[in-house]
Amino acid sequence: MMKKLFSKILVLGFLLLSCVPCVNASEDKQTLGELKALYQQKLQEQEENNNKTEEAKAEIAAKEAAIKKAEGEIHAAEAEEQRVQEEIDESNKRIDELTEEVKKVLLYLQQMRSQNVYVEYVSGASSVTDMIMRIAAVEQISDYIQTTIDNLQAEIKKNEELKQELIEKQEKLKKQAEEYRKVIEARYNDISEYDKYALDIDEQVKSLKTKLDSAKEKCEKYAPDKGDNAIISEDCVQKVTYGDGTVIVNDGWLKPLTHGIITSVLGSRWGSFHTGLDIGGPSPFEGTPIYAAAAGVVSGKTYHYSCGGNMLFIDVNVGGQAYTTYYYHLLEFNVEVGDVVDQNTVLGLVGGYSTSIEHGGYDYCTTGAHLHFGVATGYYNGYSISTSRMIVPPGFPNTKGWSFSSRYQMYNG
Repeated sequence: MMKKLFSKILVLGFLLLSCVPCVNASEDKQTLGELKALYQQKLQEQEENNNKTEEAKAEIAAKEAAIKKAEGEIHAAEAEEQRVQEEIDESNKRIDELTEEVKKVLLYLQQMRSQNVYVEYVSGASSVTDMIMRIAAVEQISDYIQTTIDNLQAEIKKNEELKQELIEKQEKLKKQAEEYRKVIEARYNDISEYDKYALDIDEQVKSLKTKLDSAKEKCEKYAPDKGDNAIISEDCVQKVTYGDGTVIVNDGWLKPLTHGIITSVLGSRWGSFHTGLDIGGPSPFEGTPIYAAAAGVVSGKTYHYSCGGNMLFIDVNVGGQAYTTYYYHLLEFNVEVGDVVDQNTVLGLVGGYSTSIEHGGYDYCTTGAHLHFGVATGYYNGYSISTSRMIVPPGFPNTKGWSFSSRYQMYNG
């Protein structure tokens, strides 16, 4: 449990550290140098996380090898214990047999003495030396057997001690193996946490790499003299005159939300033509900031429309091509007609839930929080957009269920 808690704290620490460079590097005023530093830090975090994963895997492999070795030693000790027990049983059997022999010898000696057989045996010696040898032989028979029994008993005692050592060794090895298994379980939990973090950090690195490559190209083109001090959203863009104001010529598109999932696509739906992509997200999604997918000029606003609610129209130029972008079901607006917006401008907030008729609002064409986002070729000043000019927003598939987790995440299928 403590190991899991430590892992979660570690991951949280990574995430907190990842915000350090953001203190003076907000999206709207971020310099090329700050973006480079942030990208390098994310690369370092990614490498550190990968190293920790590999260290955990190496420790798991080492512990698994140690468990295998311990199990082999346990099996060997069990076999040795069985062999020792067999020797003990055999020695006990021999002790029982020799004990019976001693009893028989002692009984025979007693009978010999009482029947004078012993005297006859001794007196029948041919010499003094022979007599001494006969007496010694009779006496030593029982001594030999007793000595043999004593030796066997000593052997049994030795084997019993060895058996106890083997039992204790087995218990120690089993405890050691169990501790290794706990370490392995904990390290697998660590790897699981590292993998979860890797999914996030890998996506951040990928997203930042795309953003950095694009920013370096734009800054070298539009602000080569400012180097790393160039403000990406201000210096590294091309600006041309448009009507009474200025419009940015965009090199590409960004997502209008930081995350979301397509819940409905462009085209025929329920007997009519659906004019854009519906993008929803996990609750609470209402109130989520909406950004300009491309920089441009706000060309129209519609309040409380019966099918679309609060609607916003922005004329943009991407790669020299004119487009109208439109955003429906807004909870509230954050811009006015005529405003020049860039890709970091918050246009308003996602609505669609509290603004729906079903939940006490005014919009018949929504039942839940989502953004209706659309793109059409040409400028329409916010009114009477032709369905024939409507296209699938660049960077999106016209596929229900496709999700994204970054404004820079493009679909290239």
